[in-house]
Amino acid sequence: MIPPKPAARPERVSLWRYMKLFRQDILSAQPAKLYRAWMAEFRTPFFRSYLVNQPELVREVLQARPMDFPKSDRVGEGLRPLLGNSVFLTNGEAWKRQRRIIDPAFEGGRLRDTFPAMLAAGQTAVARLGTRCGIVEIEEEMSHAAADVIFRTLFSMPIDAPVAADVFEQFRAYQRTQPILNLAAFVPLPKWVPRGHRRRTRDTARAIRGLITRMTADRMAEIRAGTAPDDLATKIMTTADPKTGQRFDTEEMVDQVAIFFLAGHETSASALAWALYLLALHPEAQERVAAEVADLPDRPEMSDITRLRFTRDVFRETLRLYPPVPMMVRETTCPEHFRDRDLPVGSQIVLSPWHIHRQTRLWDNPDAFDPDRFATENGRQCLRDAYIPFSAGARVCTGAGFAMLEGPLLLALLVRAFRFDRIDGDDPVPVAYLTVRARDGIRLSVTKR
Repeated sequence: MIPPKPAARPERVSLWRYMKLFRQDILSAQPAKLYRAWMAEFRTPFFRSYLVNQPELVREVLQARPMDFPKSDRVGEGLRPLLGNSVFLTNGEAWKRQRRIIDPAFEGGRLRDTFPAMLAAGQTAVARLGTRCGIVEIEEEMSHAAADVIFRTLFSMPIDAPVAADVFEQFRAYQRTQPILNLAAFVPLPKWVPRGHRRRTRDTARAIRGLITRMTADRMAEIRAGTAPDDLATKIMTTADPKTGQRFDTEEMVDQVAIFFLAGHETSASALAWALYLLALHPEAQERVAAEVADLPDRPEMSDITRLRFTRDVFRETLRLYPPVPMMVRETTCPEHFRDRDLPVGSQIVLSPWHIHRQTRLWDNPDAFDPDRFATENGRQCLRDAYIPFSAGARVCTGAGFAMLEGPLLLALLVRAFRFDRIDGDDPVPVAYLTVRARDGIRLSVTKR
């Protein structure tokens, strides 16, 4: 069976209709021709936007000249109340400084140190799901599991710790009220003009940041006292910028923790939920995963997980079909010429993993779920040229290695313990909220193996 994707909008709609559709769901707001176009232009009275699907141009923006194409504030404005000046939103020297401090925490050796905390969260997820067999809302369960991974690896606390549970609940409320874009994405606004954030969005963002501030201040005190655990938060807060010798202060650290939680929890939850749905939709693939993980020891090592090649390819294929971050927006800082078009300064460059991963001129059978495609010549070529779930180049996601360890680990533990079956007539419809989620959730029938 072919996994679901949103219905494309009609080729021509009014600007007002397009803005309304875009704000509701950026995936179904796009016409079908974008799955085969190398480039498309969209004009508004205020700016020009260019969706780029051609691999050579994607490399130009992300890898060859990333500093010439900074992140666009048109998207950042919608996330600013929660993320502040986090590494996800900054540009230029501020971003470089933040990455110099953050990157060492996610190097290969540090990932090995986080593995026991990941494993504990995965085992807890298995135990929790074991009490909920039957018809299960799988997105909710994966959100809980992914949040547990983040809190254990970042702050050495499980999700049921009071402050962690409060952050998780507030974030769920934030996710439901925050569209991926707000008014500033479409209309240039002076700094003093309100950005159109919903009151509930502002309130939940304030509450989340207040809780994270408390956690960060407590950790600062533990570091000063010499009692802090050796986790990701301690590593980042004690790392000095090798150029300036400066460390993050509490406010800066709150910004970074907010994006770690958003990127590490929201995106992982999305990918894991879609992976389990795809395995339910394709039971033969699920049984191959079950056979591959059957002999895992009760307490696997990191090396055991890295040997699970098919399980990893299932997760990789899920990220292709349902990339958690469906679109990235950059901005031109000087005049550019792409294909047959002149792009003025201030143009918006839209790089869409959603469309690039399903590009009909690049991928064989792009809408099909096929974890074995990566062993083919076409699959290997597309991995190099047309696969960007974590972006690419200088701004590649810091946590890409973390995610590619966490995803297969949790899939292995869950499929070893349970069978996941599709419910007839209850297939999810993907939409873009903060990440690619199902419009009405993902329900599966879960039974113990």
